[in-house]
Amino acid sequence: MIPAVELRDVSWGPPKGQDILSDLGFAVPQGQIMAICGANGAGKSSLLRLIYRHHAPRSGVVRVLGQDLWQSRATEVARNVAAVLQEQPTDFALTARQIVALGRLPHRRGWRAGLSLADDGDAGIVGAAMERMHLTALADRPFGTLSGGERQRVMVARALAQEPQVIVLDEPTNHLDIRHQLELLALLRGLGLTVIATLHDLTLAAGFADRILVLAGGRILADGPPDQALTEATLAHAFHVKARIDHSGHAPRFAFHL
Repeated sequence: MIPAVELRDVSWGPPKGQDILSDLGFAVPQGQIMAICGANGAGKSSLLRLIYRHHAPRSGVVRVLGQDLWQSRATEVARNVAAVLQEQPTDFALTARQIVALGRLPHRRGWRAGLSLADDGDAGIVGAAMERMHLTALADRPFGTLSGGERQRVMVARALAQEPQVIVLDEPTNHLDIRHQLELLALLRGLGLTVIATLHDLTLAAGFADRILVLAGGRILADGPPDQALTEATLAHAFHVKARIDHSGHAPRFAFHL
């Protein structure tokens, strides 16, 4: 089966700057849940930007469902890849429903392509995405009046309305309380999609992901199932601290010391 996402010999850096990511190569099977972990500055968000076609690689190739991202039209990529970012829309005049409806834009053609509101054909998809994220009661609220956690759930609903094959999330549990963190990760696991997410909470990552990729200095330090990727030696290298892992409970517990 063709991988959902594949990187081959990929490096990236800003114009006239040094590489931030170097020699990255991995393939994510369709339907796999992968968490990307690492210290601040390791290149986690930059890696996501390569996958959702915000950054073009300096060298190497990024493929989604077998197609080179930069040989494909942006609208085609948007039908297959949805991104939930830490940055949120600045147009707070839109309602929650209107924000979610923006997820339908890649599927529209002709004169409808610029509209922000869903038509009758899209309304059911938008409504289902909002219901799935427990947002129905907030549908007509202006986005700017919502709490940080509610805004985050709206952005995930927008990605679901996009009906992608791959969903990419940058720290999706930010602004969420513990209950909503667990609910969101359980929802993502149940979608049947390929999910690639950066997570700073290693306990959440270990319980959520089929596979964890650890970045350090823009390179892959470890890549494998959680119990193989999140070792004390790997974490000590990645975060420059002493790491201890307690496996006695239902989920591993991580402790760090200078």
